[in-house]
Amino acid sequence: MDEALSFFRLYEGWIYFFLFLGGLIYLRHLRISWREMRGTIYGLERHRAQSRFNQAVTALVLIIMIGIGEFVIVSYIVPLRPESFPLETPTIDILATATITLVPDGAAEPDGQGEGTPAPTPTVDARIGECVAGIREITFPLPADQLRGEVTIEGSASIDNFGFYKLEVTPQNQATWRTIQAGREPVQNGVLVQKWDTSTLAPGDYLLRLVVENASGNALPDCQVPLSILPPEE
Repeated sequence: MDEALSFFRLYEGWIYFFLFLGGLIYLRHLRISWREMRGTIYGLERHRAQSRFNQAVTALVLIIMIGIGEFVIVSYIVPLRPESFPLETPTIDILATATITLVPDGAAEPDGQGEGTPAPTPTVDARIGECVAGIREITFPLPADQLRGEVTIEGSASIDNFGFYKLEVTPQNQATWRTIQAGREPVQNGVLVQKWDTSTLAPGDYLLRLVVENASGNALPDCQVPLSILPPEE
């Protein structure tokens, strides 16, 4: 089913083009057969014209139904099943470390004292990707949170020309993203997922990411939060 949905999404423009072309052809047949029906007086010829007229009407109705079905699939079904149209995302190196600037021994301090300056303590942003406050971010859970049971995911997914958003999870050091839930309405500083049942996952370390796509089908850089899933309480 996902392959079929992906086909309708990828070739949406071509499908509408051929439907429009077919509609013009059968509309012409409809007009011709209608004129023949009105202009003939013989029973056999009139029967043939009536048959062609009925075929043209049936074809036009079928084309309209296919067009409506294509619109419903692309506009409503695909956003609710984002996995049917996967988004290309970069591979993230979880083992990457922060860059530390070292200060040589004996380096002078700004006030002119001859004492060496100790190397600064590096700060690491626990979030991964490009999280933008009020636009695309996960505000809960926070990085390194330990979760158990049902959890509410909060944050923002609100961009210009909004299409849809989805929340996904994967074990750390893997790239097998599993969709938690998708939404077709923008959210700003609110609830992205009402109830996420973490008991469906094995205990361990995971990455939670928010993907936001605009109405043109372009995905913005995602926002990721590392967290841990605890085993259910006995």
